[in-house]
Amino acid sequence: QLKVVESGGGLVQPGGSLRLSCAASGFSLFYYGVGWFRQAPGKEREAVSCITPVGETLNYVDSVKGRFTGSRDSAKNTVYLNMTGLKPEDTAVYYCAAMYRYCSRYVKDMNYWGEGTLVTVFS
Repeated sequence: QLKVVESGGGLVQPGGSLRLSCAASGFSLFYYGVGWFRQAPGKEREAVSCITPVGETLNYVDSVKGRFTGSRDSAKNTVYLNMTGLKPEDTAVYYCAAMYRYCSRYVKDMNYWGEGTLVTVFS
């Protein structure tokens, strides 16, 4: 079965950090861009970041620039989103999604989706 699974969400205070993981099974992430999307209660799903196949991080939301960076571990077939300086407005369910060869900010372009991991930033 081809799938991606997120992990690493949790509760954190403002200013804290989390690292989200996106692990693939049944296929290699080597040729895939891995996007991170989030959906807060009552809001639409939005693209946050994407890690390109060569490891570059594209941030689509101005408020996360300088705070969110991505990385890849090919040996573990996993892509990470390192989030620092977390703010209450970062609270959402975070989804990873894989797209063959490219990155996209559009939900319709992604090939595989995880089920999400909850990030809650509270004071």
